[in-house]
Amino acid sequence: MRYVISEYAHDACPLLRDFLIYLTTIRGKSPKTAFEYFLDLRLFLRFIKINRGLAPRDVPLEEISIFDVDETLLRTIRLKDIYDFLTYIGEQRPTQANSPSTDYGLSPISRARKVSSLRSFFRYLTDKVHVLDSNPAGGLELPAKPKELPRYLTTDDSIHLLESIEGKYAERDYCILTLFLNCGLRVSELVGLNLTDVRDGTLRVRGKGNKERMLYLNEACEDAIAQYLPTRITPHEADRNALFVSRNRNRINTQTVKWLVKKYITAAGLDPTKYSAHKLRHTAATLMYQNGVDIRTLQSVLGHARVDTTMIYTHIADQHVREASERNPLAHMTRGKLAAKKEESEDS
Repeated sequence: MRYVISEYAHDACPLLRDFLIYLTTIRGKSPKTAFEYFLDLRLFLRFIKINRGLAPRDVPLEEISIFDVDETLLRTIRLKDIYDFLTYIGEQRPTQANSPSTDYGLSPISRARKVSSLRSFFRYLTDKVHVLDSNPAGGLELPAKPKELPRYLTTDDSIHLLESIEGKYAERDYCILTLFLNCGLRVSELVGLNLTDVRDGTLRVRGKGNKERMLYLNEACEDAIAQYLPTRITPHEADRNALFVSRNRNRINTQTVKWLVKKYITAAGLDPTKYSAHKLRHTAATLMYQNGVDIRTLQSVLGHARVDTTMIYTHIADQHVREASERNPLAHMTRGKLAAKKEESEDS
């Protein structure tokens, strides 16, 4: 999807469009992040209109226009209105639109994201463009998120996963899983990789908020990339720089990556309901931490803005980022070594 403000926010009120432009041009947020802010704020403003009787009750929430939301309406919003909205999304909002089997009430993580969007929007209206005299979301706290320990694969499970890869696109898929398991990439980061991001044993990664970080490629990663590139499908001109290409000659998308990870998890005899592409990121982080990588270096590798996000991996006991990649037990597990290991076990 193209995250172009003029395309997806054509029915947004001028103040909301200006805020989205501010996010991308001044705050440096990625187009995808700005789009997610838009979805959150559009839902809130639609709720406000219907709650105030400014939209017909028989019109579905998803069809209510917010083009006419102006300064006058925004000045009337109070903290209670925001609490009413949070009650609605926490208890009545369908988790799956247009699904008869949907549950109701969004998760604490989804509610927290919407609170963050509201706080940013009203801070902008108060402190940047001075539309509001006081910030109704100033005292708004983030909903408490449940603390869950990350689920991850063991070293043996990871090796079985790599050994399960086969088929027409084996080199590409092996490279994708190797980068997940060694570099701890997010799915969005992996699909956004370009050919020009691979250079002199390093990988440039664009993370959340369009922030870049540099990772060092270990032997396994360099070998996987070298094996994959000669087999890379020639993409359409628009995606000529994409590192990973789908069979349709487009940049591979997140849905395809998630699907192929599930496919190989199943092929490896693992539970696809427990493990996903994001769990491979957890696996990389956990294995590095178990093998001596300190928490600050791990924060840098994973691209976490706050170290307390990384601290969740301390449930398992200051080097440079290059050393961190080498300490992953899968760092030297090239495809050739796996094949030799498999042959040895079959001979014996």
